[in-house]
Amino acid sequence: TCAAAPVAPVFTGSVPRCRAASADVDQKRTGPVTPIKRQPEKHRRAAGFTLIEVLVALVVMTVGMLGVAVLYVEGLRLNRTSIYRTTAVAMAADMAERIRANREAGASYVGVGPGQDGGCATDPGCTPAQLADDDWWRWNNQLRAYLPTGVQPVITSAPAGPGNRLTRFDIRLTWPEVGAPEPVSYTLSVQL
Repeated sequence: TCAAAPVAPVFTGSVPRCRAASADVDQKRTGPVTPIKRQPEKHRRAAGFTLIEVLVALVVMTVGMLGVAVLYVEGLRLNRTSIYRTTAVAMAADMAERIRANREAGASYVGVGPGQDGGCATDPGCTPAQLADDDWWRWNNQLRAYLPTGVQPVITSAPAGPGNRLTRFDIRLTWPEVGAPEPVSYTLSVQL
């Protein structure tokens, strides 16, 4: 060991040797030690989160996630409703074109169907009334395939136009919608 205070041991090889330490190094090492002042126990704040803070954060996040889930489900429901309405518009337009193509049997289209398969798609010898029955049957099958169970088609007619020389056909489709208290309906009016 080194005998003098300003001398610090230096290790070279296996034997320690003494050399004079610089004043600033000694100042840093042997400077006055200031004690850490501790706050009294009653004023000291614990670091980290308390259980109450964590629970409040959890409740806030849960409410937020529930809100997101409700919005997601509502978006899916509205998307399904939109698809059904678009399909109903296309189906009503399809029946309007069938009525327009078979004007002679206009009165045969009035009612609630369901019609019957007359094979008129391949048999050109069908009468207008048979073709109307076949149209109703094919249209009902399409409605059952693309709209929800419980769809109710109704076609009504009334005189229209100047001097009642035209006929107005109202093609109405009604179907139950999930989450809606009343059935949803779409009506297409055509004058021929």
